[in-house]
Amino acid sequence: MAERSSVFDMIGPVMIGPSSSHTAGVVRIARAAIRVLGEKPEYAEITFYNSFARTYEGHGSDRAIIAGLMDFKTDDKRIKNAFDHAETAGLEYHFKSVGNASTMHPNTIKLLLRAGEQEVEVVGESRGGGVITIVQVNGFSANFSANLHTLIILADDVPGSIAFISSVLSHDHCNIANMTVSRRGKSDLACQVIEMDSPLRELTTQYLASLDWVKEVLYVPIID
Repeated sequence: MAERSSVFDMIGPVMIGPSSSHTAGVVRIARAAIRVLGEKPEYAEITFYNSFARTYEGHGSDRAIIAGLMDFKTDDKRIKNAFDHAETAGLEYHFKSVGNASTMHPNTIKLLLRAGEQEVEVVGESRGGGVITIVQVNGFSANFSANLHTLIILADDVPGSIAFISSVLSHDHCNIANMTVSRRGKSDLACQVIEMDSPLRELTTQYLASLDWVKEVLYVPIID
């Protein structure tokens, strides 16, 4: 990939751009996405929407997203040279831009990530001050901030599933702060996104994954 000029060339390696929407928030979106994938990606298709589509190169959002995909934190000095680190790591990536998506937040990014046989699509919004919202995961509404421990469960839409999972979490002494449930249709696949005040034990996630009506369990810890 060719080197691009950006604000990082002027301000040095510290992770401070023209706004945290274009830098810190972007890094956090990527770091949340790779936890949904379960590992660092081998391939990334990155689409910037609206104001991001017009400014992502000049404001350093392109470097920030690549840095986040390699799990660099927001204050990591390697962000300035993220493209070089990506090349060394063998990360293949492509940028796209869509400048007029009227239904989307001004600072929206869609990530299509692949690693081996795994593939995920994550849509995130950078809302300023490093605050983010992951609005979609694989086409399902998500609406989590990565400021809390987050459990994502893809399961059959069976009666009582929400109450059952809530009961399991309560036995692990986890308090549910927020929950988003979406489904493709009645009695079809449903996605539960549960934000919690405390982390889950691995034994609990393993138990949930073992249920015959549960298809997938993903755990996203707090992203700093």
